[in-house]
Amino acid sequence: MKRFEIRIAGLGGQGIVMIGQVIGRAAVYDGMNVVQTQSYGAEARGSGAKSEVIISDGKIGFPFVRKCDLLVAMNQEAVDKNLRDLKPSGVLIVDDSIVKSVPKNIKHAYAMPATKIAEEAFGEKMYANMVILGAFVGITSIVSEESVEKAVADTFPRKTATLNVEAVKKGKELAASLYRLHSLDLNKL
Repeated sequence: MKRFEIRIAGLGGQGIVMIGQVIGRAAVYDGMNVVQTQSYGAEARGSGAKSEVIISDGKIGFPFVRKCDLLVAMNQEAVDKNLRDLKPSGVLIVDDSIVKSVPKNIKHAYAMPATKIAEEAFGEKMYANMVILGAFVGITSIVSEESVEKAVADTFPRKTATLNVEAVKKGKELAASLYRLHSLDLNKL
């Protein structure tokens, strides 16, 4: 891997920034160079939120994602606004509990009902971000599961870290059964 650009987009309150921070931390634990940036609306919840992570085995000269290798969209607006920045060979992961329309021409598209899974398995939709993070780990293997679990444990208070790690594991476990249009070969990205 030379450089892998990730954009996570959704609404404030969905844990969009947290996903990016955990991915970035996990990549550092795996020995990679990382830049993580974030942007969100002035409102605490409900406005657009975006987190970008660039992972590289070399130096990172420009800290912002230009064309993403991976787009995680946690709501319909995130798909609509960010799809134009997904590389033709890029990977799209959506929370289809909320996202209802994905263009059929996306070469590597995955859909997971992360919010529904979080509510059913953990009793709270707030774990949807960690479920989708687990799917990211299972689909891409860009960062190791061990590093993600360590990053989650180091990011969350001990009281909630265990449930967040379980949500990541649940997402990774379910990643194999996700709807996908084509198989994924990261070496071709």
